[in-house]
Amino acid sequence: MAGTAISREDVKARLAQIGEADILVGIPSYNNARSIGHVVRAVQAGLAKYFPDRKTVLVNSDGGSTDGTMDVVHETTIDDFRSILLSHRVESFSKIAIPYHGIPGKGSAFRTIFEIARALNVKACAVVDSDLRSITPEWIELLVKPVMDDGYDYVAPLYHRHKYDGTITNSIVYPLTRALYGKNVRQPIGGDFGFSGRLGRFYLSKDVWETDVARYGIDIWMTTTAIANDFRVCQAFLGAKIHDAKDPGADLSAMLYQVVGATFDLMEEYPDTWKKVTTAEAVPVFGFTYEVGLEPVSVNIQRMIDKFTLGTRELGALWENVLSPDTLDFLRQLADEPGNGFHIPDTVWVDIIYSFALAAHGSVLNKEHLLKSLTPLYIGRTASFVIEARESSGPEVEKKIENLCGAYEKLKPFLSDRWK
Repeated sequence: MAGTAISREDVKARLAQIGEADILVGIPSYNNARSIGHVVRAVQAGLAKYFPDRKTVLVNSDGGSTDGTMDVVHETTIDDFRSILLSHRVESFSKIAIPYHGIPGKGSAFRTIFEIARALNVKACAVVDSDLRSITPEWIELLVKPVMDDGYDYVAPLYHRHKYDGTITNSIVYPLTRALYGKNVRQPIGGDFGFSGRLGRFYLSKDVWETDVARYGIDIWMTTTAIANDFRVCQAFLGAKIHDAKDPGADLSAMLYQVVGATFDLMEEYPDTWKKVTTAEAVPVFGFTYEVGLEPVSVNIQRMIDKFTLGTRELGALWENVLSPDTLDFLRQLADEPGNGFHIPDTVWVDIIYSFALAAHGSVLNKEHLLKSLTPLYIGRTASFVIEARESSGPEVEKKIENLCGAYEKLKPFLSDRWK
């Protein structure tokens, strides 16, 4: 552990003082002073209300904040435990707020959390984002109890989201991960997870901490690693995740490169696993499912279509190395006549994603150039989905996404047969 945050003398002394713990909740942060106080109070309230007899620890793993984020963590507490219907103060609660070491990124923050969990021999862990406005004490119960009481190793979040929010998840990461690994985990990159101490130690054993996983690929890496290595997986319904939603037509090249790149990298690690999977199975859900109010997501459809059209004209020659002639002809015709019912069918979209996965696997082009060239196609597909779902209810949109998952699963032999 030399060279990591946990090797610092003050941290070692704090860990020795705590000894062991039952439950750890980690909060990675970077300049979140305005929001992290609410998250800390929710975590402490959840631990006190639902695990009053357990020894618990909150760990803030910070990326070098300059706005006083760690000070807020140290200073935030629950003064009136009656506010959470608890008659007594819980004394077996500790807080640690430290800057992490290593490559800047969320994965490095998680590594510090995993290391502290291992040092304290905790039974169950959870990690939650530092800018959550919708977190409640119940989130901690839902993320931790399946591990403590039911023997699950990984608890993925399940949220209700606006039909135009999470489009990378809905169009690529969820249906692709489901088709590859055979588990219906609806939010594989949700950001808030529960996991067993055993799985946390397994994560630490993997040699990924000097790679892109340490920067930005940690969410999909945690989910896929748990599924592909046969750890017990479930989901917890958390209601709404309220965050700063972005226009799906904004410049998303970097995010797309990060998320899709990490997903494709994992395909390289587990081909013997995903090639054998032929069907997807349901994953248990904990928590009471209910309808929630959702913040609207603004979408500029014309701007998205314009970006698709321009990208098709500028990148068509590059895509000749990636896509089939039929698919490329379809895209060029759509770009030439975008006003005649703009629509990219599920089968065409799945063919595009599988073709890009094969091109990345075969090193047809520089990986970053290849994946960033996917951006106008993704924006075009999102515009097509927005138009198609404009009058659809939430359940109707979920049905459309389920149909897309079916297309990924049906066309998977195209991917498997060509993967050498």
